Amino acid sequence: MDAGKRTINDIFNGNRILEIPFFQRAYVWGDEQWERLLEDMENVSHANKPYFLGSVILKQQPTTTGNRVGDKRTLIDGQQRLTTLSIFFKVLALKTGDDYEFNRMFKLRDLIAVQHNHNDIDAYELVMNLSELKDLEGSDNITKAYTYFQQNLNADKLDINNILSKILFVGIDLDENEDEQQIFDTINSLGVKLTTAELLKNYFFNRDEISTYNTYWKNIFEKDDDAKNYWDREITAGRLKRTFIDLFFFSYLQIKIQDKTLNVKTEDKIEFSKVEHLFESYKSFIKNYLGNDKKAILTEIKDYALIFQENFDFDTIENELTDQSGIERINAIIFGLDTSTLIPYVLYVLKNVSNDTDRNELFDFLETYILRRMVVHANTKNYNQLFTDRLINNEILSKKQFLEFLEGQADKVNFLPSDEELKQGFDGSYLINKQSAGILYFIESKIRNRSLQSTQLLGINKYSLEHLMPKKWENHWGKLSNQEDKIKRNRKLLTLGNLTIITQALNSTIRDANWTVKRKGKADKKGLNTYSAGLETMSHYLTLDEWNEQTIEERAKFLYDKAKEIWKI
Repeated sequence: MDAGKRTINDIFNGNRILEIPFFQRAYVWGDEQWERLLEDMENVSHANKPYFLGSVILKQQPTTTGNRVGDKRTLIDGQQRLTTLSIFFKVLALKTGDDYEFNRMFKLRDLIAVQHNHNDIDAYELVMNLSELKDLEGSDNITKAYTYFQQNLNADKLDINNILSKILFVGIDLDENEDEQQIFDTINSLGVKLTTAELLKNYFFNRDEISTYNTYWKNIFEKDDDAKNYWDREITAGRLKRTFIDLFFFSYLQIKIQDKTLNVKTEDKIEFSKVEHLFESYKSFIKNYLGNDKKAILTEIKDYALIFQENFDFDTIENELTDQSGIERINAIIFGLDTSTLIPYVLYVLKNVSNDTDRNELFDFLETYILRRMVVHANTKNYNQLFTDRLINNEILSKKQFLEFLEGQADKVNFLPSDEELKQGFDGSYLINKQSAGILYFIESKIRNRSLQSTQLLGINKYSLEHLMPKKWENHWGKLSNQEDKIKRNRKLLTLGNLTIITQALNSTIRDANWTVKRKGKADKKGLNTYSAGLETMSHYLTLDEWNEQTIEERAKFLYDKAKEIWKI
């Protein structure tokens, strides 16, 4: 890597082609950026002082036999700035009638120094090859940029020599073996939206493979605005924000590396499971296990991508949850309870189990497994290995196989909690709010009688958690003289028997009030009778005149009995 100060002349040296990745997204600058750049050029022309215009990152391309250009580089960062500058200089040359500097920088014989992406190449080459100023029509931003400078650029206010010597960039030059994903990740941290998918798209397809690109990429990931919005959707997965398309490519790779015919080494599986270096993992996997045949997996990627798009739905958490076992309830677990580690295994099941009954039975057991473990506060640190490796590697595609797999594990770290352990969880587990609310919501979605209920169950994302006996109980719930009783009460009020989901957070004066006020509300402040209305997990208990440790234990048993039946082994 070579980093340092660069002038325009350093970047466009008369013997270099800068190639924008062909399938990169379109040029997007508009009036605001064009106006700012033109003002900057006028200021530099007048003040003749150095002016910093951002960063440019270039990656060396390998030299091939017969290449017409000795120095070809991929433009990793700087597409918007350099595209705009080249259009600016083109219009300036046409207005002054002096195209020497323009041709020196932006033309290499009959080639244009910036080779644009598939969205903009026609419009860009049209502008760059103009021999005179003329009005152009087009809705693309390249044509609009040309038109803006044609109408607003005043050559008398510009000094081309000052511009060429005083405009500065921070330049980073990478050799052909360096990891551009690391650079992309750095750019991401600065707020530029670049994804692993952008890298993969330009890795899989060359400039002369438009038909292949359309079949295996554009018609899936960029078919229309709905498709683009779906794949670009960003969710929090662990410590990172990740788009659906990145989640998909990660999940597909985890499935593919378990293919026994490929004999992927254990150490490579571990490396390929790191989300931070997904692009490098694909390159390494394809090179070492597919004979560097980039096209070998495109058909399978397409098949998996269509299944992914058809089944994984983030909006599930915004709508009433069905009581029927299947992918909808799994979506609620994944996106409502932050368990995206399930995605590779669920995608594997969707691809390989065609019978709806068998698949839904397995999904029902998967819900049982996750929710039982959540109730008992079981450790989830091994989930990544379990759901991206072991279940797929062992070809677990039925409930019976899943049970046998768990029973055959010597370490028991992935244990399935027994009924007794489940009961203890309802009696004594202290869980984070999202887990507690999720457990109560999933029970509610199963036990409510929808034909008799006038109140619709909202999406899991619409509920918050409330302690029935408040943490500040000493203010309005009477005094306990015995320290042991205080400790017991403080423990009990944190357990599931004392928690409920509600549609709207209670006013603080109601939240900490006594039981009667908390149920009914006071004046214009509404209570649990309003915000828990229609919930089967609460309706009976809202009729009680008293709430204490005993009723907490009774409700815990009620919840346990329902959970034991819903999530039966």
